[in-house]
Amino acid sequence: MDFRLDEEQLELQETARRFCAARFELQGNARREGLPIDRATWREMAELGVFALLLPEAGGGLDLGVVEAAIVFEQLGAHLVSGPLLWSTLAAAYVEGAASGDRIVGGVEPTGGNAGPVLVEHAAEIDSLLILRTDGVFVCARSGLPSFTSLTPFDPLTPIGRCDALPSGIQVGNELDASHLRRVGAVLGAAMLLGISESALESSRRYALDREQFGVSIGSFQAVQHLLADMYVRTAVARSATYAGSVRITAGASSACPSSVSATGTAICSSSTSTCTSAATRRRKKVCREGAISSMI
Repeated sequence: MDFRLDEEQLELQETARRFCAARFELQGNARREGLPIDRATWREMAELGVFALLLPEAGGGLDLGVVEAAIVFEQLGAHLVSGPLLWSTLAAAYVEGAASGDRIVGGVEPTGGNAGPVLVEHAAEIDSLLILRTDGVFVCARSGLPSFTSLTPFDPLTPIGRCDALPSGIQVGNELDASHLRRVGAVLGAAMLLGISESALESSRRYALDREQFGVSIGSFQAVQHLLADMYVRTAVARSATYAGSVRITAGASSACPSSVSATGTAICSSSTSTCTSAATRRRKKVCREGAISSMI
């Protein structure tokens, strides 16, 4: 079996990369902090087909597989694209206007029923909320949502709102639909983490080549080489796990196996991202604020 990306998948990857690079430069991240989602750019992503990747052609979508969706979400993660991208993609088949970008859809997977407190990303900006419960998929329009208290987020590009309880919402899918969305969401979430890990690795690699100490590049020091090698291995393992999960879901394997693979991929990607970003966090912050790797100290 050939696990390499084919020509169409490589073209999709490059298209997503060019789109993100033109609109979400890492050097401009600091300028996006605290700003609401740019609705015009959101619709551009919809026109590119980001939110319709998994939607059948009969419903106006691209009808691609989870592998292709993972390719796109890897690039979204690598460029730190903000907004409820994952939830809007999952909601495309259930919320009118989600695929076209006319409606921004957030989501939540409550663990304690409707009782709160519940945290929702981009709570102040979403038009609908997708709720994945054990008994099915539910949607609640903006008018039916409770008021949210704004919290200080860990990620300045991802505002958080808290409410005391969730509304019941309207059921649009059964428990099997909810289970499928969880599996797909786990893989696409892992793909975004993989992209972040790759971006952190590349930033660290460039910094190691550019920064000099004692008259030589710090990349020539064995200790630095070992750190970069460890980051590379973790990222490579995360990539394998992520795409293994996407292939299993696309192939329509039994519900038990993809869930296990998806969960494993997410855990590995989380570990890889944590490792890679811990080595590059302060340097990346410097890049974002000063605009050049050469300015890092």
